[in-house]
Amino acid sequence: MTPPSLTTPPTPPVPPTTTTTTAPADRPPRGLWRARRFLLLRRACQAGVFLLFLLGPWAGLWIVKGNLASSLTLGVLPLTDPLVLAQSWAAGHAPVLATLTGAAIVLAFYGLLAGRMYCAWVCPVNVVTDAAAWLRRRLHLSGGRAPSRTLRLWLLGAVLLAAAVVGQPVWEAVNPVTLAQRALIFGGSLAWGALAAVFLFDLLVAPRGWCGHVCPAGAAWALIGHKPLLRVAATHRSRCDDCGDCYAICPEPQILPAPLKGKGGAGPVIDTGVCTGCARCVDVCHVDVFRLTHRFDTQTRD
Repeated sequence: MTPPSLTTPPTPPVPPTTTTTTAPADRPPRGLWRARRFLLLRRACQAGVFLLFLLGPWAGLWIVKGNLASSLTLGVLPLTDPLVLAQSWAAGHAPVLATLTGAAIVLAFYGLLAGRMYCAWVCPVNVVTDAAAWLRRRLHLSGGRAPSRTLRLWLLGAVLLAAAVVGQPVWEAVNPVTLAQRALIFGGSLAWGALAAVFLFDLLVAPRGWCGHVCPAGAAWALIGHKPLLRVAATHRSRCDDCGDCYAICPEPQILPAPLKGKGGAGPVIDTGVCTGCARCVDVCHVDVFRLTHRFDTQTRD
């Protein structure tokens, strides 16, 4: 059964991606920073996190040891991916105190503050899927058939079941994030093949298919980050001219109609765990409908 936190009610058709009231040529220039500030900040964050892991094996500067699944920072701060901990439990292994502490820190940070922002601000596969989405728009590719969004939930359950059957965590053996990190350190072509497969899947088969429909880790982060503090809100939704730019750029466009149009009396806050907090809607909106704020900022403004 699909958890209530990830169940998406039926939504009206997505508006067209062409401007209906203001022609694109008439839009005032936004400037590089204003139009791409959150994209640039996300890329800087992703690169910075990955660089911290690579400084040790590449330069002998061991600020962070381990990988995104399990790490130790400055020799004192453990961080553990909750999905890895869940697999260890399912496999029948009792975690050590450091693993429990690391998972508790991560759960508190993303559960209370950041939500699913790991997917947009930390995960390096996001760069691959964003590149595929950008190329689809540039090539004007349409169509494609994405699997059900509940598939990632079934795969999450399958990962835990497989860990219980084989007696060890299984996701890290095929996780593109882990494979890419290993390839950068030790070499090998398997990781690049996995990343290429994700890219081609999103480009040619299912738009935003990997993160939005397949990745079991994304499903886990959505469950963890159901009610975080940081949220995107359509604070100035009365300004919306139905240009559709936010729908074209959003990795989870099905979540936009309710806060943007107030369907069913919905407030302006995008209050769902599947939102990645990427804030690209903030960047692309030429009338500044959206803002990155907090979940209690529920007042709309003219």
